[in-house]
Amino acid sequence: MKIACMQIAPASSGVAHGLEQLDGYAAQAKAAGCDLLVTPEMYLSGYNIGAARVLELAQPADGPNAAQVADIARRHGLAILYGYPQTDPQGGAPFNAVQLVDAAGARIAHYRKTHLYGDVDRAQFQAGHARAPVVSWNGWRIALAICYDIEFPELTRAYALDGAELVLTPTANMIPYDSVATRLVPARAEENGLFMVYANYCGSEGDFDYCGLSCVCAPDGRDIARAGRGPGLILADLDRAEIAQARASVRYLHDRRPEIYAETGTTRDDI
Repeated sequence: MKIACMQIAPASSGVAHGLEQLDGYAAQAKAAGCDLLVTPEMYLSGYNIGAARVLELAQPADGPNAAQVADIARRHGLAILYGYPQTDPQGGAPFNAVQLVDAAGARIAHYRKTHLYGDVDRAQFQAGHARAPVVSWNGWRIALAICYDIEFPELTRAYALDGAELVLTPTANMIPYDSVATRLVPARAEENGLFMVYANYCGSEGDFDYCGLSCVCAPDGRDIARAGRGPGLILADLDRAEIAQARASVRYLHDRRPEIYAETGTTRDDI
């Protein structure tokens, strides 16, 4: 499978501009032979835009914006994972969500961010309450995460135990937190023997300066593709055979002993 990650500045001109950019990048990705295009976090609206604007732009998973993304996927014949603000059917704060549509425009996976980061996230969103189901697509077992989620090793480990081979992670990571992209994302890949995709913004939005460094990491933790600070499209070929090779070499999943750390937060009395 071949994957493309968009690394761009937030779509400050609005949703229509974001959809137009998505159409252009989808054309580029398809021309490069890609099967899947991944956008940054909250791509359709921008991330650091304030609670009132997030609420204004929020839509259901099957809303008009979703229909336009599905149309882009169909016209270009590739799957798209995109970030957007999702309305709460119960009338609460929106969710920070991502949705995966296939090359026919069908919705095949959806996820709401479960770990909210800092004042901006907490002011704009409510947290999701469950990890994404692992879905089968194009012969791959795929899970979804968003930005801060991936900084918690428990989530990626849970996905690996659920059978995931690939974790797709739209993000809005800012300077000075380069180490997430350069250290933690490769570690998540290596410690679980799976592929990690991390699609970030670049440029500025409000008082945030995004750090770029979007990447695709192999199951042994090495970079397959890595962006710098500026905008562009990174491309990566993924080979499922590398998963078995990595897990045979580094046996973390096999050698783990959950019986000694299943219960946490207890105090030892034998020291």
